[in-house]
Amino acid sequence: MQKLIKDGELVQDPWTVLKEATGPEVLRAVPGKNFIVPLGFWKLYQDEISDYGGDFAIWLDSHEHVNEIGDSLNTFPLIALNFPVFSDGRSYTNARELRERYNYQGEIRAIGDVLRDQLFYMSKCGFNAFSLRHDQDTEECLAAFNDFKTSYQATIVEPAPLFRRR
Repeated sequence: MQKLIKDGELVQDPWTVLKEATGPEVLRAVPGKNFIVPLGFWKLYQDEISDYGGDFAIWLDSHEHVNEIGDSLNTFPLIALNFPVFSDGRSYTNARELRERYNYQGEIRAIGDVLRDQLFYMSKCGFNAFSLRHDQDTEECLAAFNDFKTSYQATIVEPAPLFRRR
């Protein structure tokens, strides 16, 4: 079972991340399944997959930018942001832009190399779902959201920096 924390709870994941595919026929092979497809796949085949029987969402790799989604942004129930390695922080920026600039209200999911040490900071940038790396302990990861009482910086959760909250 995929380890997924959503809104502070461990939940079953109804989605399957499609890492690579040659065309939309892969979706038709398993009708009714919910897929998270790569941005490039969606761009190429959005017309062909519009009548697919299950739900689909997209994921952006760390080098891709939110503005590449365009006007379709709010049609997706979730947008996943990939962390190819834990030290690549570009997806933090995408999450924050989704919430602040585009006012995206759906699920923002961290996928890839997602570790306990990142969860608190990810949640402050706008992520509300976390697909944990296979070797992460879920109970320890749930505790990570309480590692700190406050942040010095402005966040999605608390827009005023600490010096303005005094």
